Amino acid sequence: MTKVHQQLDPQQANNLFKILNQRFQTHMERHEHIHWADIHEQLLRQPDKLWSLHHMELSGGEPDVAVLPNTQALYFFDCALESPKGRRSMCYDQEALLTRKDHPPENTVMDWVKEHAVMLMTESQYYALQQLFSFDLKTSSWVETPNELRQQGGAIFCDRRYGRTFSYHNGAASYYASRGFRTYIKL
Repeated sequence: MTKVHQQLDPQQANNLFKILNQRFQTHMERHEHIHWADIHEQLLRQPDKLWSLHHMELSGGEPDVAVLPNTQALYFFDCALESPKGRRSMCYDQEALLTRKDHPPENTVMDWVKEHAVMLMTESQYYALQQLFSFDLKTSSWVETPNELRQQGGAIFCDRRYGRTFSYHNGAASYYASRGFRTYIKL
């Protein structure tokens, strides 16, 4: 199957650049010493990433550039204060969806991630991003689950409560109105 190259039309791209630039300028603590002009130039050279960012934004992720502690790599992470509203109430993957007998959700986390050409945030990225700002104070987010845990039917999610970040496990087929997932793209 051939991958379809996705691009935004010029008006969509212009609107998204305005939103991303404003968020970038508002939250400089997430990316000290980084200049918007450099980010803008990189995105112009990678229209497929701009398309992915558009879908992160549309689903409530509020993507922003973040430089995680002890790294130099640039990422756009979902930086919404609560788990993105447009990505809640999904079980973890197709295998989990197929095991649901009653009330299956309309989509899965891993199908959404694949469809929009993004990556699911890892547990270590989640903890590192929490060092830059506090999020998921009322919601929780699925994170990438190691295969050995997933093969046993489980999946991992995280949140922040009582001033601390926590990781938990749940059956991968479960889903809740207050649990979504966070994604990222690497520039």
